[in-house]
Amino acid sequence: MNVLRDLQNRAAARPAHIVLSEGHDPRVVAGALDALNAGMGPITLVGPTAQIKERLADAGATGREGLHIQDPENSTLTATYAALYYDLRKHKGVSEEVAAQQARDPMVFAALMVRNGDADGTVGGAVATTSDTVRVALTMIGKAPDAALVSSFFLMALPANHPSGRSAMIFGDCGLVIDPDAAELAAIAAQSAASCTQLLGDTPKVAMLSFSTKGSARHERVTKVTDALALLHASHPDLPADGELQFDAAFVPSVGASKAPGSKVAGHANVLIFPNLDAGNIGYKIAQRIGGCDAIGPVLQGLAKPANDLSRGCTAADVTNMIAVTTLQAAT
Repeated sequence: MNVLRDLQNRAAARPAHIVLSEGHDPRVVAGALDALNAGMGPITLVGPTAQIKERLADAGATGREGLHIQDPENSTLTATYAALYYDLRKHKGVSEEVAAQQARDPMVFAALMVRNGDADGTVGGAVATTSDTVRVALTMIGKAPDAALVSSFFLMALPANHPSGRSAMIFGDCGLVIDPDAAELAAIAAQSAASCTQLLGDTPKVAMLSFSTKGSARHERVTKVTDALALLHASHPDLPADGELQFDAAFVPSVGASKAPGSKVAGHANVLIFPNLDAGNIGYKIAQRIGGCDAIGPVLQGLAKPANDLSRGCTAADVTNMIAVTTLQAAT
C-alpha cells in the first residue's frame, strides 16, 4: 500500500538507530534487512550471536553494513546495564545479583540500550507477549514526564483506491488501556492526534466514538465520551475534535452531515477514539479482517523514548513497518 511505502520513505529520510530484542527470529532478521534495504538504520539485533549469524548467513547477509549484533551474555555493555537496572529497581528490593541476571535478558537489554542513549528506539514482541513487552518498556524506559498515561494505537492502512478516499487512519486505544475514564480518554485522544501528525503528516480530525451521536441515546457511557470531549477541548482548543459520534457519522460524509450537521469532523475523521478496549480491539480487527486494512501496531505512545510491540503472528513486513514507525517516533 502506498501509505506504507510513504511511511518507510519518510523514515529513511530521518534515520535512527533501532534495536530489535528478538534478533534470533527469522522474521525479525528478514524485516531488519528489508528496513536497511529501504534506507533505514542502523539496526542492532540482540540475542545469541551464533544464532543471529546463522540467520544472517541463511539470508546471504553476513557482514551487512548498518547491521550490528549485541549478545547480552558477553557484551561489553552488560555490566553497565546491570548497574543501571539496579539503580532503577533497588527501591523494589532488587539485588545486584538479580540486576545482573536481568540485564542479560535480551528484551531488558534492548530497552536499557534505549534508556542509556545507545539506541533511539526498540521493537519486540515477535516472540514475547504484549504484557511482557509493555511491562519492560514501562519499567526500563518509563513514561514521558508530560504524559498523562501510556496508551496505544493502530495505524490502519486502507486498501488502495478505497471508496472513502482515505489512505490511512489512527485507531486508539485498541491494545492497552482497558476501560479509560473521561480524563484518560481525553489524553488518549490528544496522544493519538499527535501520532497522526507525527506518522502520517496529516492534520488530525478526531472522532470520539460511541453508540450514540449527538444525544441520540442517554447513558452513563455516552456521558463519559462527552465529558472526555469537553476535557479535550479545554486542553487542546485548536484540535479539530467532535463527539459523541457513531462510526458511520464519523466516517461517511453524507451520514455525518445528516446526524451531526455543522460538524467539521463528522464524516471526515482520520483519528477514531474508541470508548474502551472491547470496542477498540474488536473494531480494528474487523477493519483488518473484513475491510482489508493493514494494521500496524499496537504502537505505544506516552513513553519517554520509543518502544513498540509486535504481534506474535507478525510477518517480516510487519517488522519492517514497525521499524519505520519507531524511527519516526524517535525523530521528533
